[in-house]
Amino acid sequence: MTTQPGTETAGRVIDVLLLFTDGPDDLGVSWIARELGLSKAVVHRILQTLVARGMVELDQESRLYRLGPTTAALGARALREVDLRAVAADTLRRLHRQTHETVTLTALVPGGRAYIDQIVSTHEVKMTVELGRRFPLHAGSSGKCLLAFLPQPRREEILAAELSALTDKTITDEETLRTELTAIRDLGYASSQGERQADAASVAAPVFGLDGNVRGSVSVCGPRSRFTPQFVRACAPHVVEAAHDLSTLLGWKATGPGRPTASLPDPPP
Repeated sequence: MTTQPGTETAGRVIDVLLLFTDGPDDLGVSWIARELGLSKAVVHRILQTLVARGMVELDQESRLYRLGPTTAALGARALREVDLRAVAADTLRRLHRQTHETVTLTALVPGGRAYIDQIVSTHEVKMTVELGRRFPLHAGSSGKCLLAFLPQPRREEILAAELSALTDKTITDEETLRTELTAIRDLGYASSQGERQADAASVAAPVFGLDGNVRGSVSVCGPRSRFTPQFVRACAPHVVEAAHDLSTLLGWKATGPGRPTASLPDPPP
């Protein structure tokens, strides 16, 4: 099947925009061209089109491009339309009151996952997350609990691909990660110590939709120094309960994989 010229052009434009969700905030023509295997001339034409429509903007001094106001408006509208975020507000506030740490809501997106909401910790030293940025599923508790409950073919596809290291604690060995995912399915939640962000720790549980498929995750996160094994154990039931309640609001029935455990064992070391 041959690709129509218009379809190919549209695909290239989308690929350029998606680079801004994964990479640095400011991108240059040469970097984009290398990442996508395109000529600089093609990339420059795409960027000029996007600039004209406010999707990206050019910094005249650095000659680098960043996302523009039109993209921000589209992103804000998309977040308003996400049912997961809309129905989660009360559940997140309750979890925040219970733990006093930063509470996040993550959605499964093509190519990974993205934070779509957060309530920041009341502590003086606190963790915040970047909303809308795409992260891989193998790093951090919010991603791992999604990966653990994906349909097996999709999970195996991700495990077979490169597992890049975001920190020196990121699990990059396929078999080690596979063992951890099995433990997450048994526990009903995931924990992380410095896997996505070096000095951060978290506990997360999966959120399921009406069709029984995993839709996202709820997490509590903060500095590693506060996330002792004792705190993780105390926090985990609240996170699991929040994810269960949110899943129920989305129409999920607690009859299949992901059903929270009644008695949580000690978290993995």
